[in-house]
Amino acid sequence: MAKIKKQDALDYHSSGRPGKIQVIPTKPYSSQRDLSLAYSPGVAEPCLKIAETPTDVYKYTSKANLVAVISNGTAVLGLGDIGPMASKPVMEGKGLLFKIFADIDVFDIEVDAKDPDKFIETVKAIAPTFGGINLEDIKAPEAFEIERRLKEELDIPIMHDDQHGTAIISAAALLNSLELARKKIERIKIVMSGAGAAAMSCAKLYIALGAKVENIFMYDSKGLIWNGRTDLDESKLPYATHKKDIAFEDSFKRTDVFVGLSKGNIVSKEMIKAMAKDPIVFALANPEPEIAYKDAISTRKDIIMATGRSDHPNQVNNVLGFPFIFRGAIDVRATCINEEMKLAAVKALAELAKESIPEEVNEAYGEKNIQFGRDQIIPKPLDPRLIYYVAPAVAKAAMDSGVAQHHITDWDAYESELKNRLGLDNKLVRVLTEKAQNNPKRVVFAEADNIKILKAAQTAQDEGIATPILLGNRAKIENLIQEYAFDFGENVNIVDPKSDEEEPKRIQFGKAYFEKRKRKGVTEYEAVQLMRERNHFGAMMVEQGDADAVISGLTRNYREVVRPFIKTIGTQKDVSTVAGMYILETKRGPMFLADTTINVNPTAEQIAELTGNVAKMLRKFKVTPRIALLSYSNFGSSPGEDAVKMANAVEILHEQYPNLCVDGEIQANFALNNELMNEKFSFSNLTNKKVNTLIFPNLSAGNIAYKLLQEITEAEAIGPVLVGLNKSAHVLQLGSSVREIINMVKVAVVDAQNK
Repeated sequence: MAKIKKQDALDYHSSGRPGKIQVIPTKPYSSQRDLSLAYSPGVAEPCLKIAETPTDVYKYTSKANLVAVISNGTAVLGLGDIGPMASKPVMEGKGLLFKIFADIDVFDIEVDAKDPDKFIETVKAIAPTFGGINLEDIKAPEAFEIERRLKEELDIPIMHDDQHGTAIISAAALLNSLELARKKIERIKIVMSGAGAAAMSCAKLYIALGAKVENIFMYDSKGLIWNGRTDLDESKLPYATHKKDIAFEDSFKRTDVFVGLSKGNIVSKEMIKAMAKDPIVFALANPEPEIAYKDAISTRKDIIMATGRSDHPNQVNNVLGFPFIFRGAIDVRATCINEEMKLAAVKALAELAKESIPEEVNEAYGEKNIQFGRDQIIPKPLDPRLIYYVAPAVAKAAMDSGVAQHHITDWDAYESELKNRLGLDNKLVRVLTEKAQNNPKRVVFAEADNIKILKAAQTAQDEGIATPILLGNRAKIENLIQEYAFDFGENVNIVDPKSDEEEPKRIQFGKAYFEKRKRKGVTEYEAVQLMRERNHFGAMMVEQGDADAVISGLTRNYREVVRPFIKTIGTQKDVSTVAGMYILETKRGPMFLADTTINVNPTAEQIAELTGNVAKMLRKFKVTPRIALLSYSNFGSSPGEDAVKMANAVEILHEQYPNLCVDGEIQANFALNNELMNEKFSFSNLTNKKVNTLIFPNLSAGNIAYKLLQEITEAEAIGPVLVGLNKSAHVLQLGSSVREIINMVKVAVVDAQNK
């Protein structure tokens, strides 16, 4: 797992706009008329409609897609009772997960009320605002009473994720584990460590699936819950079915399943050895499981194991459940989240784990063929199918159990809606991150005597996406490392191209460069001297195999960086036109823009070539290219040099790449607006396609467009990514943020993997 430094976490939450979520208007507001419609006097009309028909609130307001994440801060993560105000970063984080995984809007609400009655009264009073309520980080046993009463007294979906999230995900994992072990749930013996909110919900759900309560041995901090104890509260009494006390370590004998929801390192190898054949071990304490993963799997070859950690197979992660459960529940306006809906989510997750894994998931996790088995008992969090597997199952269960107020009739249309909501392509950076972490590469940071570059290099190392090679003045780099307390380890690789110790490399690289450029006006002496310059030296490290990728350009003119890369590394076979591509992370998903940095006025043939190369790179990123060649003209409507050039380029592309989704020449508004395209140009193969790639007729158009889009939309930019080079070398924008540099490192690593 990535090492998180205290200051990094504080900077993440405080930089730019403080916090992690904001409210964005969804209607036009640029004119006085817009404002009059949004507020007075126009707002009176929907108010009157809702007063007349209360359910119209779902039609005229955001209630239909708005969930409250509510806490009193009494049981925050592993931090305990730190109070409502200190819990706010966690609640904002939960809101962020709701949005990115299920496109659900969230208001986080921190209530200063430990008394259950006061808390319940407060939540009830604000409930009309929301389409659902996610209770979070409330300590047991109060959490049970709070959820029970709110579900009884309100008519919207309510769930305490700390209880039910882990239960739902682990129950899906249990079903599949039992199938692999060829065991019946009604016959298995289960030992549970922990008796808090999550453990109680797990036990209840396992029983709903067929487990016998008398076969569940639940341990709290005082030992086994059995009928001889007099200190049990009402929530624990149902599990006090045993007639004698049994020591925790003795309970493992011939046990089929262990579920840990307590604390780390309390289970020994001997306990695992004592379990029945094909033991199922869910050690879910975080960050340290009840038994370390390596210890457990080294003890038994027949073990089936899950943890709460992302660095081991079978992560029981609540994000597999709550976003999609609420999505399905609010889409049918369910009056609650009942047992039928939870069981539907369990079964949907269990079934999805058995399906063939999409190639993009294999790629994201650095695997060749993930398939159902002991290391795949639940889906991966980055599986894009989760939203349209789990949400429809939950929605249908709500309808079948009679708690849905709105009924879905066209399930295919609903699935399409879910896919469009998420813009599944928005996961690009997460996929690049996972892919980079699964096969990190050696990356040359050519301006390592800059503090931003060093911060990015440190993060890249900490996240496990790259092994940094720090290029620059050694003394300056070492002073910065000491001044800012960076921790690159004892074997930090600092390379100073101008130092005496690098003279042999300068000579080696210079001779190799001379062989490449000797008929291009370069002498051997000049070639060796050029190696004192960091961009030439860094590029030659990649060319000669001393590194896998190089990035530069934060402090240098673009031409000063890109020319050494092209001259040193050269182009891929059959590539004559190198292009610069920007990736903009927008609300509609990532947009790929080319050429934005290199070719001043490319020919139709060059545009066709660079478009084909961009499409190949997108496919390596596991993105399906849908490409528009832009102009001021629509399919011959306005003659002119650029318009004709783009039309000719499209003809070449259709001939060379008949299966590529590409068309033009076309104006940008038509390319990006499906309704306009349908209305005017239904013949185009871009009709009803969500265009994600824009190709420009010349450098002026491309460069101006990406900079305007970046500034006006505040889109996060990655680039320029160099397309067509033989090895991985990429240029940073002048003044890039640390985050933008890190994203470029991820692109460079994945590019190096592909090459």
